[in-house]
Amino acid sequence: MLKLAATHKMLTFLIHFKSPPNRLSCQLESPNSSIPFYRKIRPAFLNLQSHRSTEIKHLMASVRRRLLPLGSSLLRTHAAHFQPVEGVGGNTHRKFSSVVTAEQRVLKSVAEEGNQILEDDIHKIRHAFNTVKEKFLKIPDVLREIPKIDPKGIYINKNLRLDNIQVYGFDYDYTLAHYSANLQSLIYDLAKEYLVNEIRYPECCMDFKYDSSFPIRGLYYDKSKGCLMKLDFFGSIEPDGCYFGRRKLSRSEINDLYGTRHIGRDQARGLVGLMDFFCFSEACLIADIVQHFVDAKLEFDASYVYEDVNRAIQHVHQSGLVHRGILSDPKKYLLKNGQLLRFLRMLRENGKKLFLLTNSPYYFVDGGMHFMLEDSLGQQDSWRELFDVVIAKANKPDFYTSEHPFRCYDEEKDTLAFSKVDAFLPNNIYYHGCLKTFLEITKWNGPEVIYFGDHLFSDLRGPSKAGWRTAAIIHELENEIQIQNEDSYRFEQAKFHIIQELLGKLHSVVANTEGSEKYTSLLRELNEERQKARSTMKDMFNSSFGATFLTDTGQESAFAYHIHQYADVYTSKPDNFLFYPPEAWLHVPYDIKIMPHHVKVSSSLFRT
Repeated sequence: MLKLAATHKMLTFLIHFKSPPNRLSCQLESPNSSIPFYRKIRPAFLNLQSHRSTEIKHLMASVRRRLLPLGSSLLRTHAAHFQPVEGVGGNTHRKFSSVVTAEQRVLKSVAEEGNQILEDDIHKIRHAFNTVKEKFLKIPDVLREIPKIDPKGIYINKNLRLDNIQVYGFDYDYTLAHYSANLQSLIYDLAKEYLVNEIRYPECCMDFKYDSSFPIRGLYYDKSKGCLMKLDFFGSIEPDGCYFGRRKLSRSEINDLYGTRHIGRDQARGLVGLMDFFCFSEACLIADIVQHFVDAKLEFDASYVYEDVNRAIQHVHQSGLVHRGILSDPKKYLLKNGQLLRFLRMLRENGKKLFLLTNSPYYFVDGGMHFMLEDSLGQQDSWRELFDVVIAKANKPDFYTSEHPFRCYDEEKDTLAFSKVDAFLPNNIYYHGCLKTFLEITKWNGPEVIYFGDHLFSDLRGPSKAGWRTAAIIHELENEIQIQNEDSYRFEQAKFHIIQELLGKLHSVVANTEGSEKYTSLLRELNEERQKARSTMKDMFNSSFGATFLTDTGQESAFAYHIHQYADVYTSKPDNFLFYPPEAWLHVPYDIKIMPHHVKVSSSLFRT
């Protein structure tokens, strides 16, 4: 589209009247040119016509029709319009007011024509906006015909042939074992007690309560500035997902702190990712501590807050406090899953090798597996018979790069043997170890092994670099897909997309918007409608940070980026593989955008 500012700039370039000492002529800006104006401007216009759009051609033709007669008129009548005028000291100068007036008339006429084009374009966009607003009043019937995404499906980032997989490895927490929301409250309470009793945080911190509605997985904490934030696929801060304590920062505050929404490499060094399922309580406790210091008007170092909270969370796990708490009331914290045993047995029946590799202590894993499988296992059966190798307290992710030796664990004596481990014997339990020794003993080659885990870095990045195939277990995926399947969400997504299209058209046709009331009014209404759609979609997942995989605009999050990078496939539970034959070929969808479980609802729904 032709912009008014570009029109004025072009005319200024093309038209420049000079009055040489000996003769009058109308020339272009070139100081050496003496070619009459109409001969010079015609080829320039013809050249422009061959490279511009149809709309530009029409306007240039209009300009040419006005300028060519003007140029020839100037040549015929320049003597009449430019009369010598006696000046100071007897010098003479030439009068050219008539030429200036003619030029102004042309510019004014072109400006009016350009303004009319802009007004017409704005009117068309306004009409389109008014039309779709009427359709916003109800959900289009065609939207209900869009296929639903399977919440229990397996989603593929890299092609995977299951018939080539001979070995299946599993993490325990949030992979084989899934927990209720009560676990996050338990971790939160134990950690705040440690902060008060051991690190001497204010006694009033004991009044803090875990807020399950606040955090999501995949957030980042800035140790230098104290902000808890969500990043998008490209490392930019979500405008409505940046908190200082429990207060959401405005866009202007984000700009004041960071200068830009994009986190540069230097700033990224100060960020820590909260990526596993245990990070919910950690993120909430960090935000509550920061908010307490702000409310109390106490100076604090944001890095100390993270170090102290992380130390408390680590203590809760390493000391066994959380493990003993879970086993003291497994019904409150553990979720039973009858399909898990069926899945593991199916793998064994198809000749697959199985191993368990976890950072948790053996007594905790044993108690949890007994509880989860007690309704499915026979009285004489043991869950350990399902696995060829069981490794506890593996110290991932160091397991993948260290050279720590394996130790055989004596369950009755709760001690570690001193003899060297050079073979994995049936029914034995092993502690510590490293990937190098594991591969030397088992002879299991990388590409034939798939490892299931929930932690991006402990369970996925290490194995993927070691050549294993990886399956990310993301418990909240099932719920997020169910929300995306709802007509109300898809309706808001389609609304958002069409508003984006209209805003793009509006920005593309308007260059100089000052003084245009119609433009500013339309822009304001479009932005308001877009923000309403964004907020509605966000609140369907989490009112503070929105969806785990998506930003408010429907684009992928930084967490989605890591899953895309380190997980060959991902799903909500391991037993979802029961819906696929063990020899299945899992292919990346041909129309994949970034994450294969996402559906982009087209704005064309409102044009039907």
